[in-house]
Amino acid sequence: MAYTLDFGTPVNTALLIYILYSVQQIVFPSTSTPKTIPSEFKHGYSWMPKEHPPTVLFKTYTPKTLEPFNGKDGGRILLAINGIVFDVTAGRNFYGPDGMYGNFAGRDASRGMAKQSFELEMLTAVDQPLDKLQDLQPDEIENMKGWIEHFSNKYIICGKLVENDAA
Repeated sequence: MAYTLDFGTPVNTALLIYILYSVQQIVFPSTSTPKTIPSEFKHGYSWMPKEHPPTVLFKTYTPKTLEPFNGKDGGRILLAINGIVFDVTAGRNFYGPDGMYGNFAGRDASRGMAKQSFELEMLTAVDQPLDKLQDLQPDEIENMKGWIEHFSNKYIICGKLVENDAA
């Protein structure tokens, strides 16, 4: 039984040329160096970031100690939902002073998130006891839990919120 090469069809010819080219590239790889340095490496390459992100420690906050973290003057932005404090600085466009949800910055946003209301009436004054949220409906509690899950997946949990006289 003898094997013969049939170059009668263009597909067979193209396949043979491709196979020979691939084998040649593997057996004899190119050793030439590029003529120009790629533009993304002109200034060297470093995997190190330009600056290290600030270290975030888990702390206990009260409404009064949380209030300064409202993002004004370019500072960190923290907000609390149901006693969990999130660092939402990465979402400055949303939670910063000029953001849609800027009134939640540095505050307990539990009631507002549960009711999906971003009005100032949803916020408890910082010198008042924490909102116990006892009058929330089951669907509002589920809504708040959904926000907690969303924030937990997107932002850093950096503390817990307690009553003003507890810290």
